[in-house]
Amino acid sequence: MAEGVESLIEGSAAAPAGWTAKGAIAAAVAVILAGVYAVEGGYVNDARDPGGATSFGVTEQVARDYGYRGDMRRFPQHCDGPATICADDVYVRSYIAAPGYMPLVEIEPAVAGELIDTAVNMGPRRPNRWYRQTLNALGGARLPDSTAALGPADVEAYRMLRAKLGGSPACIATLDALDARQATEYRRLAAANPKLRAFLKGWLRHRIGNVDRRSCGKGGR
Repeated sequence: MAEGVESLIEGSAAAPAGWTAKGAIAAAVAVILAGVYAVEGGYVNDARDPGGATSFGVTEQVARDYGYRGDMRRFPQHCDGPATICADDVYVRSYIAAPGYMPLVEIEPAVAGELIDTAVNMGPRRPNRWYRQTLNALGGARLPDSTAALGPADVEAYRMLRAKLGGSPACIATLDALDARQATEYRRLAAANPKLRAFLKGWLRHRIGNVDRRSCGKGGR
């Protein structure tokens, strides 16, 4: 899988400048995506879910936006064989490259994995804001209260936090803070929309604390 992900990353122009450790980064992305797939599963079409029919976490609307015209039950997970549109491609382009998470995959895959998993579940705007709020609270950064894609200043703020706290402590503190904000949002959504209450226990069970803290501190520069 890592080899296929590597080609998708190169094609997305998401790799950082001077990308010398592309094999390691592709392997980290493959591990992150495997964790997302383990939660999302294959084809699901729950009438209570506003996302509608999904396959490997990709909604039908997103698949159509990417040009897929087939049955969502047969939407491919990997871009192998004749498939040119697949879940891997959607994830790399829409939930890793576009929100600006690729540099964090290199620096701290565990934090990147948390952001990617949350973006797949509820879009990148919320985790982008939570990330900035967390870095401001933990590291004294002065990042804007924005939902925009992460940029160099946001990435540098994490490097500064890591220098202040150390690799693993910075990662664990960031994950804990992001999880707390995410859990609060899930409870708010369930309280505001009775149709979503059926999903609350599953959200809290599978999306909070799902990134192993023992994987912290294994990033690069």
